[in-house]
Amino acid sequence: MSTPPILRRLDQVTPQLISPTDTVRLALLAGPADNSPTSVFYEVWEPGGAQPDNSHPESTEIFVVLAGHGTAHSDEHSVPIGPGDVLVLPPGSLHRIENTSATERMYTVTIMAEDGGAMPGGFASLVTAGTDSAWDDADRAVLSGPARPAPRP
Repeated sequence: MSTPPILRRLDQVTPQLISPTDTVRLALLAGPADNSPTSVFYEVWEPGGAQPDNSHPESTEIFVVLAGHGTAHSDEHSVPIGPGDVLVLPPGSLHRIENTSATERMYTVTIMAEDGGAMPGGFASLVTAGTDSAWDDADRAVLSGPARPAPRP
């Protein structure tokens, strides 16, 4: 018997803060609990927000920038990022991403390839153990995209 696909809507996922004072919210869309070796997240950086330096020894991390602008730092390299950019960070790189806008949020879809390794449940478990947050109307407008017409029968 085949396994049915999983469909989630934005209102079914809860964004979380890894630490209560963080300026980046993450919402797990798929991961190890779904029998996937890859985790996928929505990430939202507050204006001026940034992650702390972090590294994933066994995972490639890929960011698809949906809206906003920032700077990605990876080891000794820095590159500007914006809508339409795809950033690939190699396993083991020491990296952080910062939102360079003082007024606008930055949004990405983030893929953690080969999530897991030494951490049971992978990076996904770190996120889901965090503090619950919430979406607001600005988040919904970016993450939901334009309204889709109802499918025809």
